[in-house]
Amino acid sequence: MNLDEFIYKLHYETAKITPPDWEVNWEDAPLPYKLYTQDLPGVELTKNHSYSLSPSTHPTLADLSQFLMYSYGITQLSESFLSVDSKDTWMTYRRYVPSGGALYPSEVYLYLKLDELPNGIYHYDAAHHSLICLREGNFDDYLNQALGNRCNLSKCFTIVFVSTFFWKNFFKYHNFSYRLQGLDAGFLIGQMLEVGRRKEFKTGVYYQFLDGAINHLLGVHEDEESVYAVLPLSIDNEMKWFEDRKDVQITSAKLCEELEPIHLQHYMKSKVVRPYPMLLKMNQACMMHSFSNKKHSPNRISPPVKFAEQPKNHTISFSKACRDRYSPGQDFVLKPLQFGTLSHLLNELTFMSHYLNDIDRDLSLLTSRVSLRFTSYGVEGLANGMYEVCDSTHEIKQISRGDYRMTQQDGLLSDFVNMAQIPLSFNFSGNNNHYQELYGYRGHRIQHMETGILAHKLLLASSLQSMNGHPILGFDVPWYDELFQLRKDERTSLLQIPIGYHWPLARLQSRLDM
Repeated sequence: MNLDEFIYKLHYETAKITPPDWEVNWEDAPLPYKLYTQDLPGVELTKNHSYSLSPSTHPTLADLSQFLMYSYGITQLSESFLSVDSKDTWMTYRRYVPSGGALYPSEVYLYLKLDELPNGIYHYDAAHHSLICLREGNFDDYLNQALGNRCNLSKCFTIVFVSTFFWKNFFKYHNFSYRLQGLDAGFLIGQMLEVGRRKEFKTGVYYQFLDGAINHLLGVHEDEESVYAVLPLSIDNEMKWFEDRKDVQITSAKLCEELEPIHLQHYMKSKVVRPYPMLLKMNQACMMHSFSNKKHSPNRISPPVKFAEQPKNHTISFSKACRDRYSPGQDFVLKPLQFGTLSHLLNELTFMSHYLNDIDRDLSLLTSRVSLRFTSYGVEGLANGMYEVCDSTHEIKQISRGDYRMTQQDGLLSDFVNMAQIPLSFNFSGNNNHYQELYGYRGHRIQHMETGILAHKLLLASSLQSMNGHPILGFDVPWYDELFQLRKDERTSLLQIPIGYHWPLARLQSRLDM
């Protein structure tokens, strides 16, 4: 199967990318976190955090600990039965960010420059909420070159790397895991942006970098893991992001020669790791080997959006939204929804949805690459129908009238939710060529990461309104493209999120103190 055919089937013929006899071996499932088996130096992070995210003008290890706990720390253990008749239980480790099947294929690495620790490369051990040192030293020059000399790393106190560990969700979803991996990375990046905003960290997202050089620095093996995004953190208000400079002539291979390789071993629990050749082919096709062809978004014609000023008491609300966020599944229940609640939801989304990145560079625009349409039912003051969220997100434009709940239910590949109980259902769409003409195959994963970022902000915004959303990829894409009238705009459905009220989750619950 060639890569174009693979991408097409990922979206439009998903049944054809997974073998019909594929069975998930739950007994040999990998851990949802990475554990190094060598005796590497490490440091335990603060395990008692207040719910308040206080701004920091001089970041400390305690600030970083809170940033990591809120971003990707294990915050909940969930034990459930595998089936109604089974006595066997399945333990899942939950975090504040959503993940397909709670498998969490992303990993977090950091280049730290804090007073309390030696400068160097660290891995975030989520299982123990600690940092494992992989390399000591100053790598500013190396990383500057790997990022195309577009970031002044001397003004950053931390650089975060978000990677994808392929087997962690391939074991369940086979080739379909490729779409989930991009979305999961986006969910995590979206959470990091929001936590960083409340800590008053200045954060930008780099999607374009020399993959091989970054992976070499971290000591990850490209046949099992690869970095998807790089996020420098700074407290300098004058920080210049994504500066346009002359193309860097160094190649990834040449840069790797400047550093000795590090040989690391880790434990994943799985005794048998099945091959995933298409994921490796896609990853190799996505890699940048030099900066001779770095690109910027073609969508640069929209003027900057004036965002609504938000109240200053969002720290406590954000913390509660993180704790309350979950995917309701069949627990949705239809209740009256005021138009004012929808307005608050969209205003929250407006506030959260602009971010610095090397696609838009320094314009801080609300992304126009991922579009939002939604259907409404039973929203007081709003006619039942389909609407488009305009670029400013202060206005919604009606596309058509009607009750679309059962039509959407018919397009689901499984009964994940009962659409009859849902007042709002959001459709995320993007270019149906996934920007291959601009970014090559890397455009597909960038598109899915940006979808994940925007989707996570919508989930947090809905949680702030005492509702929740359930991200769904298991739907008939051509069906939904036709329903949401996307084809004429050369767009395709990337994600669907029903949002509404729900019954309280039937569970025994207590706080997890690590």
